[in-house]
Amino acid sequence: MEERREAWRDLNDCHSRRPMVRLELWTFEQEVLPDCMVCETEAGRAMEKKILSSFLCHELFGDDQVVPPYYPVQRPVSYVPLNIPVQVTYAEGSLGQHFEEVLEDLDADWPKIGKARWSVDREAAQREMDAANAIFGDILPAKLEMASLCAVMTQDLVHVMSMENMFFSMYDYPERFHALMERMSDDYCAFFRWMESEGLLLPTTGSAWLNQGSYCFTRELPDAADGLTLRGVWGFEDSQETSGISSEMYGEFIFPYYRKVASLFGLFSYGCCEPVHPIYEKYLSTLPNLRKLSVSPWCDEAVIGEQLRGKKVVYQRKPSPNFLGVGDTLDEDAVRAHINATLRAAQGCTLEFTQRDVYTIHHDWEKARRYICLIRECIEENWRP
Repeated sequence: MEERREAWRDLNDCHSRRPMVRLELWTFEQEVLPDCMVCETEAGRAMEKKILSSFLCHELFGDDQVVPPYYPVQRPVSYVPLNIPVQVTYAEGSLGQHFEEVLEDLDADWPKIGKARWSVDREAAQREMDAANAIFGDILPAKLEMASLCAVMTQDLVHVMSMENMFFSMYDYPERFHALMERMSDDYCAFFRWMESEGLLLPTTGSAWLNQGSYCFTRELPDAADGLTLRGVWGFEDSQETSGISSEMYGEFIFPYYRKVASLFGLFSYGCCEPVHPIYEKYLSTLPNLRKLSVSPWCDEAVIGEQLRGKKVVYQRKPSPNFLGVGDTLDEDAVRAHINATLRAAQGCTLEFTQRDVYTIHHDWEKARRYICLIRECIEENWRP
């Protein structure tokens, strides 16, 4: 594990000689965890799930998961953008969900918009620490941990006004929309500065979660909590919801406010499922602390490879989940072709494979393990750092 930690540090510091490979478990955990769990109480199963999730991808599938020598506990922090609680209805028996439109007309509903509110439950974190240490602290001590700080403002908007209303608001009420984004970005900045002033920041230099299924490992940020500032931690943003607007509209209505929040952090990761190639060169490349860029299945891999070649930015490739999640058996030739296309496109870049959004492996653990093996074989055969 220490060798693997060093490899992740090399990757995130852009000194890596080999791509790292991760398979994100939580989207198909229902096919893995129940068969491994033995605890009966709700509290026991919650702890057991967290422990199992920390090593099963390494043990069952052979990816580059790092198993921490501690039981991680995060402080529960609540943040309600615009002081508008999200109202969501879930479809029974499926992943479908519907978000209620609170802001149907941005101009008419402007009085509904308030200042974001936030809080932290320090006592809840301490209770979890105490309970874990009482049970197994002598062999697996509990430790407070903080993930990268996250601000996804367009997702916040879609959750309270729908994507259609968000798009039309840019056109119908451009001044209102700018004022809305100004308020949201100011609120996020105030929230993160509050965390700093309250001593809530923790180092993001180890196996803490860096959004999009990756790790925070780095040598370039402070490794101690004392005196830690926002300039000493990882941050994250994405804007999947604006894939349907032009890069010019992104630059006008979205990027100035994202840049304001991004500037707070020491290192910065960007992107989820959106194609970033239309907005990288003119906008994202101007962020001096950008260190990791999501290259989703909807990205033009060759364009991004050309733009990142020789840059100190990790090419975080998200392969299509269809190869692993669709069909009972792997099409190994198709997997190889897909991975080799990335290896060609990313030559000269710092490359990471993060497999996300797999919602079923058809209860076939060996299928997932073979998939990781195929990626590793392609890397061994075709990667030239």
